[in-house]
Amino acid sequence: MSAPRFGIWIIGARGGVATSTAVGLAALQHDLTGETGLVSALPCFSHLPLPNWDEFVVGGHEIRDVTLFDEALRLNRESHVFDAETLIACQENLNQVESRIRPGVLWNVGRTIRELAPNDADDRHSPSAAIEQIKADLNDFRRQNDLENVIVVNLASTEASLEEAAWPDSWAKTQAMVARDDCPLPASSLYAIAALDLEMTYINFTPSLGATPQGIDELSRERGTRHAGRDAKTGETLLKSVLAPMFAERNLDVLSWVGHNIFGNLDGKVLDDPNNKASKVKSKDHLLEAILGYAPQTLVSIEHIESMADWKTAWDHIHFQGFLNTPMMLQFTWQGCDSLLAAPLVLDLVRFALVAGQRGEIGCMSFLSSFFKSPLGSENQAFFDQTRLLKAWAEASA
Repeated sequence: MSAPRFGIWIIGARGGVATSTAVGLAALQHDLTGETGLVSALPCFSHLPLPNWDEFVVGGHEIRDVTLFDEALRLNRESHVFDAETLIACQENLNQVESRIRPGVLWNVGRTIRELAPNDADDRHSPSAAIEQIKADLNDFRRQNDLENVIVVNLASTEASLEEAAWPDSWAKTQAMVARDDCPLPASSLYAIAALDLEMTYINFTPSLGATPQGIDELSRERGTRHAGRDAKTGETLLKSVLAPMFAERNLDVLSWVGHNIFGNLDGKVLDDPNNKASKVKSKDHLLEAILGYAPQTLVSIEHIESMADWKTAWDHIHFQGFLNTPMMLQFTWQGCDSLLAAPLVLDLVRFALVAGQRGEIGCMSFLSSFFKSPLGSENQAFFDQTRLLKAWAEASA
């Protein structure tokens, strides 16, 4: 009897994170790298029925006219990641992924993201037609590769900020909204609807709306499937979620917290648009009040510095008050390769989601909150509380 095969369908399939994920998975399949950076490889999760690396097949949607291997070469050339031997050994794997990439959806993506696509790209689909096209691509992927299950992961560029208060609170209202030619839902939500309607899992790695509306969550429950998100936590915000509880537990009063972020990749270029940047800033900034119980003065800046390529640097200045009203200060610098920090988390989320599916869990996977800046289904923003939630979920099947 052949081993099961599982699909990873990536939205934004030729972006930096997607490319790094594909290279990383291929390197794991060829035993060219260890499992450093993979949460699911920790001993506390060894009892879970996690899929083996060679059981995964990757495909996806992409709006840009590039190739996956060329993107891997660019990352190597500009950001000095991946060694040449690994890329050569993984080239055929990347070419196979390339053959499974289909044109993406451009509905309500905004001017900045639309400009990334070729001028002749078809963006005239109605929302309902776009969903049907996505579903057809997903069904073809599942059928042609004889897949037991498919996890859809949104790694696309951040969409412009949207007002969430008006989103539909039921699946019936969502269907009515999608039927309108002026449907305000963005592409990330259309992808979520298509995946969940096919009983596939949807994971939103981005700050975009995705499956956030209550009506889309209701769809996941009706179809007996799952979703998780929102906005993966890999750098500065990860440190905020670790350090802020320290101030709270030591009863130190945070007066202000300023963070300045620079990076040079495509995500940074998209975030140069103030409408797109607003979504990211909100996601990075809101957790302090949730952890501290009050709102210190904050400032989050994100700047695109092209020479940085895929590397990002964050400088944070924390002004706090101690005993006898004594002002004190903490500063830190975080520097990492953006895509290489994110890629292992993509693989972790897919593996954990597949275990949740095997257990028959449905709806929002709140136990994955430690991976996200704005975790759906959980109000707790403290990192170690979130990791305890993940471990408790894992131990439930021990």
